[in-house]
Amino acid sequence: MRLPFVSILVPVQNEERYIERCLYSIASQDYPRDRIEVLVLDGMSEDRTREIVARFEAESTLDLLLIENPRRLPAAAMNLGLHHARGDVIVRIDGHAAFAPDYVRRCVDALERQHADCAGGVLESEGDTYVGRAVAAAMSSRFGVGGAAFRVGGAGPVDTVAFGAYRRDVFRRIGEFAEDIERGEDDEFNYRLRAAGGSIVLVPEARAAYTVRGSLTALWRQYFGYGRARAEVLRRHPQQVQPRQLVPAAFVAVLAHGCLRAVAGDRGVLKSAARVYALSATTASLALARRRGWRLLPPLPAVFTCMHVTYGLGFWAGVLHLATERARSARSGARESTEIPNP
Repeated sequence: MRLPFVSILVPVQNEERYIERCLYSIASQDYPRDRIEVLVLDGMSEDRTREIVARFEAESTLDLLLIENPRRLPAAAMNLGLHHARGDVIVRIDGHAAFAPDYVRRCVDALERQHADCAGGVLESEGDTYVGRAVAAAMSSRFGVGGAAFRVGGAGPVDTVAFGAYRRDVFRRIGEFAEDIERGEDDEFNYRLRAAGGSIVLVPEARAAYTVRGSLTALWRQYFGYGRARAEVLRRHPQQVQPRQLVPAAFVAVLAHGCLRAVAGDRGVLKSAARVYALSATTASLALARRRGWRLLPPLPAVFTCMHVTYGLGFWAGVLHLATERARSARSGARESTEIPNP
């Protein structure tokens, strides 16, 4: 039987440090070269990303096409790629990630054997700075990211995956990626797929490396965006809410309550919350450093705190944005209903 034709979509923006490694990992796949095409969707990069991709396109035997994504957002890039893709299977990978040589083959095989709509592998986080290596360790720990199977390991049916391989007909059935959600488009699409009766499976043997943010500032921006997007995703898919997704927001709410009480002279709540979290983060950091190397211990508590607090703040910022939009829509609707039509 002839293997499915695979389109690999690579949304990028300013990825000059990592895009070549990403493309080499695609070129190294043990899936037949004549059954793969690669579409790099560039979000108007201002560094050497386009130059590197163009050179790789000229020198490689990969079927590679560079396409401009004027809207810049990853969801817009994915939808643009879908319009150009010829594949029976659509695979996503980001520019700062790299596939193991058997990633595509294992995912395609899982689609066929398990009759799944989407299959993805385990994400192996790695860092290229000292802080980045601590971030990578934290992103692979249950204390850091909860029970996200594609980060901490697992197998079988899951809620979502990072770099999924999708059957092409999935997009005909449930539509494309939501372009009004930044950073949460993958989760929203996968939740929509599951709500429509589709299945997503994690293939533990399929591995992809992902280079994490290398500083606390960059991590802060990333996780604030994740939290803000989560509020919108869960609004659209409340049936898919899991307690672990709300823990950082609950923690931030307790801290906020503690701060208000502290202004009134009662510091008990704030001290208790800070003490419990500090103990938990320290314990988790010690356990993680024991496995991953004691050199990572100093930044780990700060990394955990940054991830959890900024995610929680982002979530409440997203909730506030949704409430503001709802109130604005209500006022607009009220004005329209009171307007007297011209005779």
